[in-house]
Amino acid sequence: MKVTEYIQNADKTLFSFEILPPLKGQSLSNLLEGIAPLMEFKPPFIDVTYHREEYVYKKHANGLLEKVSTRKRPGTVGICAAIMNRFKVDAVPHLLCGGFSREETENALIDLYFIGVENVLALRGDAPKTDANFVPHNDGHRYASGLVEQIIGMNKGRYLHDETEVGFQTDFCVGVAGYPEKHFEAPSMNYDLKKLKAKVDAGATYVVTQMFFDNRKYFAFVEKVREMGLDIPIIPGLKPITTLSQIVNLPRIFFLDLPDDLLTALEKCKSNADVKEVGIAWAIQQSKELVAYGVPTLHYYTMSRADATYRVAKEVF
Repeated sequence: MKVTEYIQNADKTLFSFEILPPLKGQSLSNLLEGIAPLMEFKPPFIDVTYHREEYVYKKHANGLLEKVSTRKRPGTVGICAAIMNRFKVDAVPHLLCGGFSREETENALIDLYFIGVENVLALRGDAPKTDANFVPHNDGHRYASGLVEQIIGMNKGRYLHDETEVGFQTDFCVGVAGYPEKHFEAPSMNYDLKKLKAKVDAGATYVVTQMFFDNRKYFAFVEKVREMGLDIPIIPGLKPITTLSQIVNLPRIFFLDLPDDLLTALEKCKSNADVKEVGIAWAIQQSKELVAYGVPTLHYYTMSRADATYRVAKEVF
């Protein structure tokens, strides 16, 4: 079932969350067991992130360096199949522009279609840690809007090398990212909103936001999107802060602000345990206010650790 259909059929705010594929060599069973408690809140769908290739430099005996491509978190397609089989819940894989050709994207979509996936989240993706700026694949997409166009083209039976009969059309519901505090590369909020509109015009039917900690940022973002004439679901993304390091790392990595009230409370914390309690309490407060506002879904970034999200959801759902 499509994400938009779940939202249309719901009479209350839904619960969903995102997981990371396990690192190469780690067990999938640990991930599945870890998120099993969250099934209590009946998520209609679970997002599964996708990771572009990264590079390491292997030094040889002669002193020469070899650039070796590696993917540290493989298996998104397989994880989607496992989630759907184990929990009978729809999986929403993320698809990236960065590091992938159009043909690789097409093949991934075919595999996803064959295992019964009906939803995808189309993202540009970030530059590798070794690169200063995002550079698209030579035969890939520079922007997420191009990726959305390719997916919608397949829904209409248009493939890279031929057109298929009606029976071979895919039927993906396509979500995209939104940024209540704007994407860090965008020169202005209005510019960023135009990029969002381009993705919707290309065929995206719902938005999931970057995490935020100030609901006023989300409310203002929704208002601006509506002023542009875009009447699609805008799903807020949330994350409970759980460690001292996240106080610095989350704003730095995701280019977001922490509200003064939250920061004041966090600065009084002496341990990760103290931070976790403050973070969970703040996420509960955020969630309840968003439910009262009437958001379609509360979407939690779990980083594949369910305990904090479970405690938040237990108070909200």
